[in-house]
Amino acid sequence: MSQTRPVALITGAARRIGAVIARTLHAAGYDLALHCRNSRAELDALIGELETQRGNSTLALQADLADAERLPALIEATLARFGRLDALVNNASIFHQTPVGTITPAAWDAFFAANARAPLLLSQAAAPHLKISRGAIVNITDIYAERPLPQHAVYCMSKAALRMATFALAQELGPEVRVNAVAPGNVLWSENPVKAETPRILIEQTALQRQGTPDDIAGAVLWLIRDAGYVTGQTIRVDGGRVLGA
Repeated sequence: MSQTRPVALITGAARRIGAVIARTLHAAGYDLALHCRNSRAELDALIGELETQRGNSTLALQADLADAERLPALIEATLARFGRLDALVNNASIFHQTPVGTITPAAWDAFFAANARAPLLLSQAAAPHLKISRGAIVNITDIYAERPLPQHAVYCMSKAALRMATFALAQELGPEVRVNAVAPGNVLWSENPVKAETPRILIEQTALQRQGTPDDIAGAVLWLIRDAGYVTGQTIRVDGGRVLGA
């Protein structure tokens, strides 16, 4: 068990932004509990990569976060393996269209279970241990938690709920635990064409006139966990100024 290196649990860590957050925190000296739902092959490959860099530094966790009864076990497994918990990154999320007229109770339940309820309950389970380490929680929200994305009403509402959970948790868990959110803008254009809108809109309505990268998000997460000792209850927009556009 690691007694000296800080430990972070990251949900949805197998691919995309989650995997880049994992690599960034690992390079910064964190041991990692890495969660996936279905992408176990990708998670195992990532863990193999990280273990080559530093042995005995990772733990693989697999669970459907919609199953609320499974959530405390993720915290317990992390503590059993490493003996401590210093950071929780609630990155896992579901994202797809729900145009008005097609929204079902099942869609509502799925979005809110994964995007809002699971981060809240994981944070609740982690809180006593994060208080001991004076640790931090980072929730990955979205700039569309503040403004609607057409045909994505339920997704936007679920991320808005997570944004409010960030504020509420920061208020209740201070002063020992800091809780913040990172709100990505246009990231992973090739894999997420809906949020990318069009190249013209990206250039015309984003102040930095370019798409963001997963490294931009991961850098903000690391800063909030490790360096932002007097920052809590904040949502950091990492969107290149997209929120300033129409």
